[in-house]
Amino acid sequence: MEVINRVVPSEEQMKSFMEPGREGPIYMLNLLKFKDEAEYADGRETDLSGAQAYAIYGQEVVGHLQKVGGAPMFSAGVERLMLGEVEELWDSAAIAMYPSRKAMLEMMMSPEYQASALHREAGLAGQLNIELVEPVGAWLMKGHAS
Repeated sequence: MEVINRVVPSEEQMKSFMEPGREGPIYMLNLLKFKDEAEYADGRETDLSGAQAYAIYGQEVVGHLQKVGGAPMFSAGVERLMLGEVEELWDSAAIAMYPSRKAMLEMMMSPEYQASALHREAGLAGQLNIELVEPVGAWLMKGHAS
């Protein structure tokens, strides 16, 4: 299997995501790989690293999530691989909650989000998004669930 880092979903992935799915909240696990230096599609000059450009996106996306009833749940840097093998480690992992797939699509299609996404695309060398459902665990039992 060839591993391909992408920053936007393939046509097939988007088509699958837009199909009716389970009702209720989804949690999107994001595995992130940053560029050494940010590269903006519009060619603007910048001294930002990829991680710094993505951090701008990260700050702005909190408001976009709130507008659709979502929320950031977790974010952390990746330190080491404890089990298994990969070609290289991701730089960071994050989880965002959306009340539904429809809410996530609504956010992604908004012009305000798309303006913020320029920083995301400038900073990322690649990303995996893994849709998670039906979370369980001690954190949720303490009343932190959506």
